[in-house]
Amino acid sequence: MFLYKATMSDTENPQATTLQVERLEKSFDQVKPQATEFVASFYSNLFTDYPAAKPLFAHSDMEAQQNKLLDSLVFVVENLKNPNELADTLRGLGARHVEYGALPEHYPLVGNSLLKTFEQYLGTAWTPEVKAAWVDAYGLIAEVMLDGADYSAESVQL
Repeated sequence: MFLYKATMSDTENPQATTLQVERLEKSFDQVKPQATEFVASFYSNLFTDYPAAKPLFAHSDMEAQQNKLLDSLVFVVENLKNPNELADTLRGLGARHVEYGALPEHYPLVGNSLLKTFEQYLGTAWTPEVKAAWVDAYGLIAEVMLDGADYSAESVQL
């Protein structure tokens, strides 16, 4: 097990962490062969379950958007053991999402849709342990992205 506190900067004490890296990597590897379908299903789930989210993507090239999501997921999973690089990238991603109109209340919607999509694609491999690993991982991802979004908002006001 290897996870990071809210700041993801506690690399001197990895035992203080709780992300289940191996479980996350293994489950992600199971959906990778269907990665294109997976990200398309994610957006389908998001827009079906939360129609109010659709206008945020009104001017987006959805194929490009799906590729960005896939690239981000791959980056996150491949860098779970690289907390500093991962945190820096996620903070930057959070700052960019402010420019796209993303608000803190959108993060749980995205998380719910992501979990739903993993459940659909993993089937019987979507165990309570796998779900808990992804819930924890997404919670941390969202927290770090929101830190970046907060920083971005503060720097704009200066």
